[in-house]
Formats: sequence, C-alpha cells, structure tokens
Amino acid sequence: QVQLVESGGGLVQPGGSLRLSCAASGSIFRVNAFDWYRQAPGKQRELVAAITSGSSTNYADSVKGRFTISKDNAKNTVYLEMNSLKPEDTAVYYCHAEITRWDGASYRYWGQGTQVTVSS
Repeated sequence: QVQLVESGGGLVQPGGSLRLSCAASGSIFRVNAFDWYRQAPGKQRELVAAITSGSSTNYADSVKGRFTISKDNAKNTVYLEMNSLKPEDTAVYYCHAEITRWDGASYRYWGQGTQVTVSS
C-alpha cells in the first residue's frame, strides 16, 4: 500500500509565502512523477505544477514565476514553494503521484488535500 501525506497549508496574507510538503510512503520502488493540483470552491481541480523523475518541471500559467516545485528523492517527498500569494490562489491543494511499486505495478495516488487560504 502507498500513502501520500501533505502538510504546510494554512492562512496567509496576500503577498505572503507558504511551503507545502507531500511525503510518499509504503511499497515504493520508484516515484515516476509528482504533481500538485488545486481545487477552489465551485471550480474544477486544476494542475498547478508537475515534476518528473528526471526533475523536469511544468507550471500552470497562473503560477509561473511565483511557485516552485522540487523534490527529495531520498525522502520520496515533493515540495511546493508558493510566493507572492494572491487571494485567487485560495484552494485545497492536492498532491498526486505516479508510483511504481516493488511488485512492478504502477498506480496513481492522491493525498488528502491541504487548505491554503490567502486573505487579509
């Protein structure tokens, strides 16, 4: 079994910063890719940032230049550094990963979500 556990959400003022973390644990042979998604009330879940096993990154246009995704392979952990936060960044942020288990099977997993609220 594999679990993704997120942390780091909270309330921050506009212009502030937060750092989200997501740790994968369990029967993990390799993490093929990590992503961060977000879902605001009444809106569809959207991709925010992605990082591959080779450390290639991709960002939504709305967060380019403000957010940075990174990972620690030894800890099977992904981070999302969020700077210059705006009220429109308010959402539940979800970690997502494609993982190959020791039995050779690959699956996609979701974290439980962490709330980020940007408000004065």
